Amino acid sequence: MIPNDSLDTHSAQVDHERPDKPEEACGVFGVYAPGEDVAKLTYFGLYALQHRGQESAGIATFDGDKVHLHKEMGLVSQVFNENILNELTGNLAVGHTRYSTTGSSRRVNAQPAVVSTRLGSLALAHNGNLVNTGELRAELTRRECDFLTTTDSEMIALAIASEVNSGKDWLEGALSAFTQCQGAYSLVIGTPKGMMGVRDPNGIRPLVIGILPTSPQRYVLASETCGLDIIGAEYLRDVEPGELVWITEEGMSSFHWSQKPARKLCVFEMIYFARPDSVMCGESLYSYRLEIGRILARESFIDADIVIGVPDSGIPAAIGFSQESGIPFAEGLIKNRYVGRTFIQPTQSMRESGIRMKLNPLKDVLEGKRVIIVDDSIVRGTTSRKIVKALRDAGAKEVHMRISSPPVTHPCFYGIDTDSQDQLIAATKSVEEIRQQIEVDTLAYLSWEGMLIATREDTNTFCSACFTGNYPIDIPEKVKRSKLILEKSVTV
Repeated sequence: MIPNDSLDTHSAQVDHERPDKPEEACGVFGVYAPGEDVAKLTYFGLYALQHRGQESAGIATFDGDKVHLHKEMGLVSQVFNENILNELTGNLAVGHTRYSTTGSSRRVNAQPAVVSTRLGSLALAHNGNLVNTGELRAELTRRECDFLTTTDSEMIALAIASEVNSGKDWLEGALSAFTQCQGAYSLVIGTPKGMMGVRDPNGIRPLVIGILPTSPQRYVLASETCGLDIIGAEYLRDVEPGELVWITEEGMSSFHWSQKPARKLCVFEMIYFARPDSVMCGESLYSYRLEIGRILARESFIDADIVIGVPDSGIPAAIGFSQESGIPFAEGLIKNRYVGRTFIQPTQSMRESGIRMKLNPLKDVLEGKRVIIVDDSIVRGTTSRKIVKALRDAGAKEVHMRISSPPVTHPCFYGIDTDSQDQLIAATKSVEEIRQQIEVDTLAYLSWEGMLIATREDTNTFCSACFTGNYPIDIPEKVKRSKLILEKSVTV
């Protein structure tokens, strides 16, 4: 991977508060709609995708050959206001909300990435992560490309620009550039002539197409269907693995550029990343998460008084567990939804009190109860231990933890920010050892088979490398050594 620049003050301050969860790379959004307020539509689309990244946000609009760009560190609602949006005029817009993976958390690395070509500027928003960044950067350096950032996203933009500058048109240049990129990438790309939506040959990260209720028909691209819903766009279909859609005044055309497309959608999108009201594989993710909760109850039933979930992502699976087991569901933890990424440091005593800033237990619900608590994953185990302690302090008589995914034993190289393998608790400890470390009475995970069967899809069409170590795209040895430092995970 590319060496990251040193983190800025903001990111350095929040390191100790980093969530004990896998974190998504980002959300992308685009709209081609001459005559509409494309900047405002994109703002609301990004607002709906805010859960995919909270570090920075940006929008680029195209007004003929002129590009208007605004991007900054912070949440979507902090980065934009009415005055800024009014300045972002044009017929199409590309938007991005970011959580940094390749490239540190700095303003210069915020997206969209805008580069110049002989045909005008292009603006690119990227969700995912390349695995051949070293080789691609060396090739672009050989072509004397100028780098402004430390992101793989800029490299994709520069690769397209280099091909365009060699004499190709937008479409030919993009298709040629994608053959040089290895890894996960869902892209929205704006040009003076139109907008592109692209997925890598494995479709690891999602990208959907929507239609605005306008005449003539106009198109929207988004990481998830919730980004369509918020602006009243109708879901049309997914961009397919290895497909480029080209949206212009003439409409939308499709180009399948990959020789061997083979869908490997990240199964963690189903379990955790995407919003529960988004639709994947033909159903809402709320329905999928209910089902994995039901399967979890069948696989690891234990008698108890109540079932609770860790807000918000553990709630649907907890409800499913309750429905299947017959044990009543209750709210045992209340989440403060207004605690964002604060740069004001809590006092030492507040830090010692654990997670109370974000989650507070309901003592009268928990006191004297045998509690089953359902969460979607355990990565390092630090937050799980704090939650268990808070439940016991609130008077819970027993605490049984159930996890609606298998043990995370391997890091991700495709756009999820995970630790190196030695930091993943399930890579170095058995289930019993994890149970002891987080101090629960019992601990059980969802089986790998149960997780995939619940999708009701071909189980071979998902990437589950973080649970198995079977990576669908080859990882260069140098990149692999940076995270995959254990020979194999613990078998449990």
